Amino acid sequence: MPTKLFRVVLPVTNLAQAEKFYSSVLGTPGFRVSPGRHYFDCGGTILAVFSPRQDGDAHDPRPNQDHLYFAVENLEAAYDACKKAGATFASGEVHGDPAGQIAKRPWGERSFYINDPFGNPICFVDQSTLYIGPG
Repeated sequence: MPTKLFRVVLPVTNLAQAEKFYSSVLGTPGFRVSPGRHYFDCGGTILAVFSPRQDGDAHDPRPNQDHLYFAVENLEAAYDACKKAGATFASGEVHGDPAGQIAKRPWGERSFYINDPFGNPICFVDQSTLYIGPG
């Protein structure tokens, strides 16, 4: 059996705000695990939004350095959900196309890029266009 990715931790500074944002964007309420952790089941991999201070840790979180990618059935609906939730759409370009707009990338994926309210970079990809390598 291959190794399975089961949890990804996303640092946040305000768990209530993160719960509201990700519940809206992901379309599921998730569940509270501790005072500083809220989990969302993303197709068998848990997205753990984690506020260290609210969980009793003595350090502040830092946003992820690179993107977290979500595959979605309806990219337009995900775009609208991000807009409604108050996401910051990425500025700049990805291979010549605006990062914060839905576009077909050179490798064939349709996607758009945002930052969550905590500065974490996120990308949403149309699951029917996922590129997972050659052949």
